Amino acid sequence: MAQILSLLVTIFLALASSGRCSNVYSRKDFPEGFAFGAGASAYQWEGAVNEDGRKPSVWDTLVHSRNTSNGDITCDGYHKYKEDVQLMVETGLNAYRFSISWSRLIPNGRGHVNPKGLQFYKNFIQQLVNHGIEPHVTLYHDDHPQSIEDEYGGWLNRRMIKDFTAYADVCFREFGSNVKFWTTINEANIYSIGGYGNGFTPPGRCSPPGCSSGNSSTEPYIVGHNLLLAHASVSRLYKRKYKDIQGGSVGISIFLLGFKPSTSSKDDELALQRAKAFYFGWILGPLTFGDYPDEMKTAVGLRLPVFSEEESEQVKGSSDFIGIMQYLAATVANMKSKPSHPDFDSDMGAFVNLIGNYSAFNEKYAVVPWAMEAVLDHIKQSYGNPPLYILENDLQDTPRIEYLQAYIGAVLKSIRNGSNTRGYFVWSFMDLFELLTGYDYSYGLYSVNFSDPHRKRSPKLSAHWYSAFLKGNTIFLGSQDIAQLQSDFSSSS
Repeated sequence: MAQILSLLVTIFLALASSGRCSNVYSRKDFPEGFAFGAGASAYQWEGAVNEDGRKPSVWDTLVHSRNTSNGDITCDGYHKYKEDVQLMVETGLNAYRFSISWSRLIPNGRGHVNPKGLQFYKNFIQQLVNHGIEPHVTLYHDDHPQSIEDEYGGWLNRRMIKDFTAYADVCFREFGSNVKFWTTINEANIYSIGGYGNGFTPPGRCSPPGCSSGNSSTEPYIVGHNLLLAHASVSRLYKRKYKDIQGGSVGISIFLLGFKPSTSSKDDELALQRAKAFYFGWILGPLTFGDYPDEMKTAVGLRLPVFSEEESEQVKGSSDFIGIMQYLAATVANMKSKPSHPDFDSDMGAFVNLIGNYSAFNEKYAVVPWAMEAVLDHIKQSYGNPPLYILENDLQDTPRIEYLQAYIGAVLKSIRNGSNTRGYFVWSFMDLFELLTGYDYSYGLYSVNFSDPHRKRSPKLSAHWYSAFLKGNTIFLGSQDIAQLQSDFSSSS
């Protein structure tokens, strides 16, 4: 690593002396206490799916039913967590985001707590804390127990609110002395669409013929509604029972795009406002104001669930912070005609065209840091400037350093403009099982040799860059320099 860092510093000094580093910043420019970390999720990292009492989750069921690659072993983090924490220390992380597997902790969804699952998370969390790394825990990352799905339909049924709250209660009770940051639901908006609108994510439901069962016109809104009520229930539980003792905070996370209109026409500008209402306002509207945006009420009509007065008061103000997943920018154009079978996209009445030729199976991200600034500014202006954590933001390694430089800089610029952003987490700490692409695409700062029974981890060039930045070595590179450095790094590796 020392040779790589030396080469990075040499290039930085050359660039700085040539005047090409006008936007240089360092970690010291961020507010005191700002969290810099990385993350992973239980199913994508742990493996050991049949060990020590864990039972199947909807994620297990989906990938095995489609005969695709799976997370049965993946990084084997369940057995290698001590090694991974040591890598976090070497990298310089001061925070780490991960999720708890409901199926490992409470295998049947409710009732009996699995002692071996409980001990694993206690050990892992203690290992983080012992090394000065702040745990940021997600309670739900698309992976409720399959038994609950079979019994009553999971998130489509309000019974889920009670079971999810009871699961959260166990987590708060057992881990809360060491965990101060709790995210209830991962990407609440995208989970509702992916799991119940297009069937891409667990439990894989959408209207036929795309899926064997589901209703894309109603189920995403039902699930989104139940997620908000469950989040509010968990938040209320924490404030009533644990907050005064443990001093932590409870938030929720959403996936957001940086939008701009396709043209300057009035129709496209109105489409832009609808897109913001559907992507931002679907979750942030109830959390901030106690109700859905008017644009959604008008477009979705009776298919959009209604909060009772009591529910509205419970949901409003129930998040201590908002987690943001921000990768992409998009242009928005008005949709002139709607299909006969409505869904989220047609209800929105807008074509969202991603910038950078991105698709779920062909990731080519554009480096457009204005998208991050636009997201943070819109939340500041429209939703009361709540505390924010950037929980995911990254891409594949070759252009990653340029991307990280630009987006971390955009976060700093937004903070200087008044955004209440308090943390930035790279996705992901190491290569993982990815739901849509399996092992074909890798996003980790560290590569994992999935052909090796020991799942050997190796730092990528981006790990060296991020580590140098976290340790105070401000290193900024141009595209050509990064490409050359990547070539040199690959050859030496």
